[in-house]
Amino acid sequence: MPIDIGVGDRIILKKEHPCGSNEWEVLRVGADFRIKCCGCSHQVMIERHVIEKRVKQIKKAIDS
Repeated sequence: MPIDIGVGDRIILKKEHPCGSNEWEVLRVGADFRIKCCGCSHQVMIERHVIEKRVKQIKKAIDS
């Protein structure tokens, strides 16, 4: 069953990015995810199954 991750959510991954941050903002959801590092703003595309294995915590976006 897929994890419920939406655009605007912040996810904490198990491994750190080389900049030292392990928090990422979700920009696109689908078969692939586009995520942006909250430390250095680097963007990457990662497949869904890889994200589901690497995610440690999900911080849901506050809808206003």
